[in-house]
Amino acid sequence: MSLDASERHVEPGGRPARVAPAFLPAALAEVASSDAALRRFLHGLPGVDQVGAELRTAALSTRSIKSASKLWAIDAAISMVDLTTLEGADTPGKVRSLCAKARHPDPQDPTVPSVAAVCVYPDLVATAKKELAGSGVAVASVATAFPSGRSSLAVKLADVRDALAAGADEVDMVIDRGAFLQGRFLEVLEEVRAVREACGAARLKVILETGELATYDNVRRASWLAMLGGADFLKTSTGKTSPAATLPVALVMLEAARELTEAGGGPVGVKVAGGIRTTKDAIRYLVLVNETVGDAWLQPQMFRIGASSLLNDLLMQRAKQRNGAYASSDDFSLE
Repeated sequence: MSLDASERHVEPGGRPARVAPAFLPAALAEVASSDAALRRFLHGLPGVDQVGAELRTAALSTRSIKSASKLWAIDAAISMVDLTTLEGADTPGKVRSLCAKARHPDPQDPTVPSVAAVCVYPDLVATAKKELAGSGVAVASVATAFPSGRSSLAVKLADVRDALAAGADEVDMVIDRGAFLQGRFLEVLEEVRAVREACGAARLKVILETGELATYDNVRRASWLAMLGGADFLKTSTGKTSPAATLPVALVMLEAARELTEAGGGPVGVKVAGGIRTTKDAIRYLVLVNETVGDAWLQPQMFRIGASSLLNDLLMQRAKQRNGAYASSDDFSLE
């Protein structure tokens, strides 16, 4: 695997334009028609080989890429970042600074691509939308009682509507993990469907919170539930629990998305979030994507990295590749 920029047919600076919602073949749509059919399908999925998944991702994580391709890989990773702030102390001023960084990650170097999206709470969407107008950077908002997912469907849908009314281009919803772990699969599916309908033209990312799902088999089942419900993206985590994103979990989710495509459905993207802080971490995920679903996925329309601190490291490593010396992290900090 070379990740050679000359072989890419998607430019890393391409913006995450809206794509059509994931398509379900008739046979899979029928699977979701009843609780009994859904349960048979989910429990009939092949089990995940835990040892095999962990060995495969461990081996892939040792892969290196050609020096000539490293700058392309860093730029690709930057273009896939959902730059995120989800703290109770967030302010409009902080979001404005984050948006300025999203548009121009390095103001001294116009060749650095902008990020894919800025992700904020619903009450700060309007601020982000104003700051990002005309930039091509999407505004994403968490919703559906983030991060717990523990509220009524009416409250969750009101949360989504508030985000969309403020201008959100993308919604990151959380599934009710309690319902999932109790086997109330149809309930989870119907919530995803309801949010999908409420989103209209907005892209829907469905957060599985994989650290709470306990097994890789559950990650696979939750991935299929989200896809059957109309997810545009599967997302690993809220970033509020540990463990968050891991390579084996991402492998399981990527394989589920590939299986949907092979069955004639999709496309469904994947977003990894939580604990991804270094360029080395990001490139490991790019290698995993390339080896699992192919290089067509190496674009922000199909793969995202949710992060807050990763971008600074990507910029420092980029400066090293271009100039032979690291820039100071202070050069890239928010004012």
